[in-house]
This record gives sequence, C-alpha cells and structure tokens, in this order.
Amino acid sequence: MPLMSLADPDQVAAIVAQVAAEVILPRFRRLKTDEIHEKNPGDLVTVADREAEQRLIELLPPLLAGSLVMGEECVAADPSNLDCLFGDRPVWVIDPIDGTGNFVRGNQNFAVIIALVWRQETLQGWIYDPLLTQITYAVKGGGTWRGGARRSLEQRPVSGMVGSVARRDHDRLAKRGLTVRQLGSAAHEYLALLDGSLDFSCYRRLHPWDHAAGALMITEAGGKAATFDGQSYRPVPQPGNSLLMAPDEESWETLRELLAMAGEGAVF
Repeated sequence: MPLMSLADPDQVAAIVAQVAAEVILPRFRRLKTDEIHEKNPGDLVTVADREAEQRLIELLPPLLAGSLVMGEECVAADPSNLDCLFGDRPVWVIDPIDGTGNFVRGNQNFAVIIALVWRQETLQGWIYDPLLTQITYAVKGGGTWRGGARRSLEQRPVSGMVGSVARRDHDRLAKRGLTVRQLGSAAHEYLALLDGSLDFSCYRRLHPWDHAAGALMITEAGGKAATFDGQSYRPVPQPGNSLLMAPDEESWETLRELLAMAGEGAVF
C-alpha cells in the first residue's frame, strides 16, 4: 500500500448517503421535462446528476488534505479535467448517478460511485444503492465489504456463466452456452458480480468514473479485472481497449477468447 493517508470509509459512506437522500431520491420518478438534457445523442444528464456532483465536490475534499475531485459532469463540460488523474495529488473520481437513463425512466438500477485514486491507482472504492440504502466498499489490499461481511466471488464452469456484454454479441455467446443480459448500470453490474447473479462483464468505454471503484471491488473479492491486453485495470482513459471482469484467471482467459471472437463487450 502506498504511503498515503486513506479516507475514513464510514465518513465517505455517510456523505454519499446524505447527498443521495437530499438531492437524488427526491427527484426519482418526479423529474420534470426541463430537468432532463442530452449531453450527446442518447447520453442523458439530469438536474439531480449535476446537483449531486456539486455537493460531492464540496463535501469530499475536506476528508483528505490536498485531494481533488473529478466528476463525470465536470469532464463532460471540460475534458481537460481528466488531466488530474496523471498528477501526484489524490483524486476523488465520482459518478453522481450511474445509470442515469434508468433513473430517468424510473428504473431502480442506478447508484452513486466514488473512487479514491492516486498516481493512476485506485486505493478505495464505494458503490451506494440509494433505494436500498446499501453501501459496498473496497480498499486496496483490504478486501471488499458490505454490511460488515467480506465479499468473495464464486467460480463455476464458463459454459454455465451469466454475463453482461453488448446486445450485438448476445447470440454468438449464447451459442456457446453463456447467458447474457444488461442492467443499464455499470454499478449494478459490479454489485451483481459480487452477489453472484452475474459471473462476468465486459466494457469497451473505460470511463474512470464507471469502473475505478468496481474493478477494485472485483480484484479485492478474488476476481480478475484486466484489459484485453492482459494488463491490470488502471483508472485512466484507454481509448480502443476493453475491460473484462471474471471470477478467476482461467475463466478470464477463456472469456477473453470468446469475446474477442464475438466483437468485444458492453457499452456504458
């Protein structure tokens, strides 16, 4: 573990729960038309995303001296905000509402993601489900935890696995005995991996706010989170690369071969 102070995980969890209760949940299934916008075609943002991110920008840095914040909506407004990931200061990487499309449609699969990144390495990660008021937490070298219990991934034959990939790849993987589905939220797919209702997932848009916390959770639960070139996931932009999660090394290698043949993974 690097010689850098870590944040108190309970303080972070309390802040996330507070912001979700005060900003996000009051707008769930109550959004007005003028509170929903498109950043890009099909890429939605709401007033809840923006207000939650601003609150987290205010509340998280005091927990760790010298820390910065990089949020999804800040980067959408100014991509140069990604540059802070390559510096020497710790960075809070936040997705104020992961699964915004679900949130807008009234679907329950949305969550808040927080990661603490330092020198291109994720040290801590949180995923908060506001509807269940449930936090999942991971620390590098210290495991993945929920409700006081340590989480670990279960192994099973690849032929019987359930995973998330792009819809265009469903048929080809189904012919090889794999069941495929999507939840519309990277956060909920990471939670499903930890619960055992998903066995693998694959992504090819590697936004740090989507994957920094979740990839740490998978590795700390005994699984493998690596890009298709075989490298451990790093929370930085990686154009043209794909990220694969699997419960162990052997299944990861088998799944990478299948997914490469099928045209690679899911998009969020």
